[in-house]
Parts: sequence; C-alpha cells; structure tokens
Amino acid sequence: MKKEDIHLWDIQRILFGEAPVEFLIEIFFRTIVIYLILFITVRLMGKRMSGQLTISEMSVMLTLGAIVSPAMQVPNVGLAQGTLILSLAFMFQRGFNLLEFKNYKLEKLNHGEIGMLVKDGVMQIEELNKNKLSRQQLFAVLRAEGIFNLGEIERVYLEPFGMFSIYKRKKTMAGLTIFPPDDKEIRSFVNKDKNQLSVCTSCGNLSDHFHPQSGPCSVCFSSEWLEATVAVQI
Repeated sequence: MKKEDIHLWDIQRILFGEAPVEFLIEIFFRTIVIYLILFITVRLMGKRMSGQLTISEMSVMLTLGAIVSPAMQVPNVGLAQGTLILSLAFMFQRGFNLLEFKNYKLEKLNHGEIGMLVKDGVMQIEELNKNKLSRQQLFAVLRAEGIFNLGEIERVYLEPFGMFSIYKRKKTMAGLTIFPPDDKEIRSFVNKDKNQLSVCTSCGNLSDHFHPQSGPCSVCFSSEWLEATVAVQI
C-alpha cells in the first residue's frame, strides 16, 4: 500500500481491509474448515498436546497459530497451503516422537531431566538455581499441598514437564518453617523443637548445635540460623 492510499476516514478499508466485503463470508467458511482440520491434527498428535507440553510439542503448538492464520484471513492464500503445512507439522511431530523412542539422548534433550529440589528436608540450592526457581516459589508449592515445614519432606522432584512430585516422611522431623516470616498468627501450625536445635534459613539444614548458633552452614555455607520447628499434625 502506498502512502497516498492511507486515509483516516476510509472506514471500509479500516474495517474490511482491501478485500471486498463479501470476503467476510468466505472467511467464515475458511475458519470452520481450518478449525476442523486443526482439531483433527491436534487430536492425532496425542493427549500430550492438551496436557503438559514438551519443548518440541510447545514449538509445534506455537507454529500451528502461524500456520492457520493466513489460510483463514489472507485472500491470496488458499486452504490447500494451510492444510499441507498442518499435515507436515503432524508428520514432523510423529517422526520426532519415533526418533525419541529409539534414541534416549534425544528423548532426554527434548523432555529434560528430573531435578531433586529437596532431599531429607534440605533444599538443594544448586538444583534450585539450575531450574531457575526461588525458595519462595518452592515454598508456595509446598504450602498449597498443606506442608508447613521442610522437616515433613523426604523428597521433592521437579518433573521434566514442570510438575512437582512431593514425598512426605512417615515421621515428621524438625526443620525450617515455610510460612511467610511476617505472618505471626499462623504459627499455631508449628511447635518449637524440643531439642532447641538451629536450622539454616538458606537451605533448611538442621544443625547439631543448640540455638542460637554462629558460623557457616555445612551444606550451603550461609551464616543465618533460626530455631528449628516441628509441624503440627492436623
């Protein structure tokens, strides 16, 4: 479009573009056809496309939007082109899944690895940094599961698809409380440790020394300590 063809009062061009008004009827039918083809394609790609997505699945899903839009809206692009590209995307996804089944390294590259975020009530700081998670993000997940203290936890895994798997101890131990520090009213969910031990505020490592304690943590080398607490069983 040339500069002299642009007019602010050209309502028809602003609303309908350069295509005839009748093209809106064609868009209606194009949208129905493309939607049905896209629905069938995603359905054939498997249930994973409607759940937690892998890297390759996410790439295909984002690509689908760019594929279907021109076929629905651009007058000089036919339905055949969009259908062909959707078919190619489907074949690519199926082929990639087949290669993953035969090649463990490729599967590992696409799906990622499981990260152990908490081990025996102690946060694994390197794993948190590796997975770009903050302590407060982890605490939020645990609080949503009704966990009030790291001493309740045996393992927390971050699955390759971004989900958290949490395994609690059979017997609750003393550990670091995960309540927000400013929320004093909810402290009824935890009791002070009868042994009055110290716990590292950085990683949750339980010390063998009485509170208050000075000196670096043997796990993360932080020097900030709190008195350990035990979660109240509800």
